[in-house]
Amino acid sequence: MTITLRDVTPDDLRMSTDVEPLIRALRPALSAEAFTAFAREAHGQGLVFTVAYDAADHALAAATHRVLATSRGRVFFVDDLVTHPDRRGGGVGALLLEALKTRAREADCARVELDSGTTNQAAHRFYHSHRLTISALHFSAALT
Repeated sequence: MTITLRDVTPDDLRMSTDVEPLIRALRPALSAEAFTAFAREAHGQGLVFTVAYDAADHALAAATHRVLATSRGRVFFVDDLVTHPDRRGGGVGALLLEALKTRAREADCARVELDSGTTNQAAHRFYHSHRLTISALHFSAALT
């Protein structure tokens, strides 16, 4: 399988044609308008949008990620990792995850971290199969 990775910026048409449908498949409550606002603001904060394309230039998977300086060292944080629902199980997510690990090493990060919803058991199996471990619990409080 030939996969090409491309970083897409908010001013690139591929943000709406390729990235948005993938991220919204992961986060269906996110409207098109909210996605656009998120992409612009988060990109300004250092978020990178990386898309995996096949040889026919179809967007198969996407990841959003950033490098964070923390008291525990430099962390390569993956905010979103999603494969098109029709392409899951074909190895694209694994290739993208390995590419992210390579980028993390190149950025001199101590580790790759990501959060996964507690009910997303299919994702948990995927992460475990790729040697990611549960190293912390993420707590939150809604401020409504």
